[in-house]
Amino acid sequence: MATYQTFTAIGQREDLTDVIYNISPTETPFMSSVGKTKATAVLHEWQIDSLAAAATNAAVEGAAASDITVTPTTRVNNRTQISEKTIKISGTMEAINKAGRKSEKAYQLAKVSSELKRDMEKALLNNTVKSAGNSSTARVLGGLQTWLSTGYVGGTSGTAGSLGSTARVSGTDAAFTEAMVKTAVKAAYTAGGSPTILMTTPTQKVNVSAFAGVAAQRYMAPANKPTTIIGAADVYLSDFGTLSVVPNRFLTADAGDSGEVAFILDPEMAAVAYLRPFQTNELAKSGDADVTQLLVEYTLEVKNEAAHAIIADLAE
Repeated sequence: MATYQTFTAIGQREDLTDVIYNISPTETPFMSSVGKTKATAVLHEWQIDSLAAAATNAAVEGAAASDITVTPTTRVNNRTQISEKTIKISGTMEAINKAGRKSEKAYQLAKVSSELKRDMEKALLNNTVKSAGNSSTARVLGGLQTWLSTGYVGGTSGTAGSLGSTARVSGTDAAFTEAMVKTAVKAAYTAGGSPTILMTTPTQKVNVSAFAGVAAQRYMAPANKPTTIIGAADVYLSDFGTLSVVPNRFLTADAGDSGEVAFILDPEMAAVAYLRPFQTNELAKSGDADVTQLLVEYTLEVKNEAAHAIIADLAE
């Protein structure tokens, strides 16, 4: 008698787990580190200033007061950018019994919300200059790379960006070194910044862990305790303060540029300015389907670019 096996049986229920596994990263380290503020127009403006250099200041007793030349503030700006994603879910798709989610609409909205934040993180960090746009071209914010000039460390023939209007020009790529970090941190500190973050690509995070300045900490352990071998540097103690070493998956090389960048950041001196915070718009129904738009309008406010620094043209 032949054995009745699953290969010929009819009516077997499928074995589909009620969980959807998604490993795509959703962390946005830059947005999470800097502050939030409000924009009230598509051209978001603020003022920057600096003190006069410290000088010998001794007055003769009884001398007449002497006035100084007062310098005005500098007015800078950035353009707001609209980022959006729209989903269209059929009535049938919403009604059927689904694995891993009860509502397809709710699941897709949660998914595009994470995608939108990733898009924002990339826009805030990139080397794209600000643009006013027009009736057929989108407005674009000036990314962080286009702002930093005072604390610029780059390869041969490379040039810094400027105030969101001038893109950084790539130079000759070179290996990431501790000397570069020291130079960049010193530039930010000398200008008056108090940087606390060294933000890198994943590749450069590995390189930071190999810096000689952190090697002495790798084999230390309390007396009578097992020795822990540390293969990574999460904190870098510079001459001007402690930096948290933060890898950012969305800090990648720009199109046509093989080199990577790293940032020395003072989180207090940057913010994301929202003209329209995240909002969900139910659009007109298109037949037997619901159309929902998730939208945000925002820009990057670099309160004073000299408080930060950029290390560019890093070999992968």
